[in-house]
Amino acid sequence: MHDFLSLIAHHGYAVVFLVVLAEAVGLPVPAAIALLAAGAAVASGALRAPVLLLVAVIGMLIGDSLLFVLGRYMGWSLLGWLCKLSANPETCIMRSAESFYKRGKLTLVIAKFIPGVNTMAPPLAGSMLMRPMLFFQLDLAGAVLYAAAYASLGFLFRDFLVAITRGFQTAGRAVEMVLLIGLLGYIIYRIGLYRKHSIYRIVPRVQVEELARKLASENDQAHPILVDVRSHGYYDPNAARIKGSIRVEPNNLAEEIKNLPKDKDIYVYCT
Repeated sequence: MHDFLSLIAHHGYAVVFLVVLAEAVGLPVPAAIALLAAGAAVASGALRAPVLLLVAVIGMLIGDSLLFVLGRYMGWSLLGWLCKLSANPETCIMRSAESFYKRGKLTLVIAKFIPGVNTMAPPLAGSMLMRPMLFFQLDLAGAVLYAAAYASLGFLFRDFLVAITRGFQTAGRAVEMVLLIGLLGYIIYRIGLYRKHSIYRIVPRVQVEELARKLASENDQAHPILVDVRSHGYYDPNAARIKGSIRVEPNNLAEEIKNLPKDKDIYVYCT
C-alpha cells in the first residue's frame, strides 16, 4: 500500500488514468483504491484536484464508451464473455439486466458503485440500443460521481490512510501472511461457488423440429407451453412472436411459472 501511495504521488495522473480505464473495460484492478490514494495525494499537494477528476473521468468514459459500442454490435455474446470469470454467467448477466429493469437509466449513474454491474452496464446499454448521447450524459454523471466520491474520501482521510500504510510497514510479514490467507480463502470460496453452479451451465434444449412436431400435434395434452422471456430492453411489443407463445417478463418468471399448468412441458425462448 505504501508503495502504491508513492507511485500515485510520483506518477499520479498516469496511474489513475490507466487503472480506471482498465477497470472500466473489465479488468480486475482496484480503481477505488487508486482514487483514494490520489485523493490523499491531493491533500498533500502532490496532485491537483481538477486535473485528477478530469483524468479519471476521461479514463472511465473511454473504457465505458468502448464497451457500449461493442455491446451495441455484439449483444449478449459480449456480456457472456465479460461474465466468464463469474461463478454463474447467467446470473451475472441477469443481475445486470435486472438492475436496468428496476432502476431504468439511473443504473448507469450508480453502476460503478455496484460490484458486478459496473462493467456490465455500458455494454448492456449498448445492446439495448440506448441513444449514444443519452448514454454519454448518464455515464458522464456516473463517472464524475464515482471519481469525486472516492477522491474526496482519500482527501478527507489522508492521515488515516498514511497511518494504515505505516502499520503495514511495521507489521511486515504478519500482514503479508494475513493477506495471503485471505487470498487463499477467497480462491477456495470462488471454486466452491463455481462447483455449486456448474450444474446450471448445461441448459436442456429442444431441437426446432421436435418442438414443431409437438406444436403441430392434434393431441392437446401433448401441446407444450411456449414462453417468450425476452428481456424488456429487447422486447418490442410489435415484433413477431412464435405462434401460441405467451409473454412473460424474465424478472417475473419465478412468480408467473407458478400459474402455469404442471402437467405440460414448458419451453422458454429469449431470442
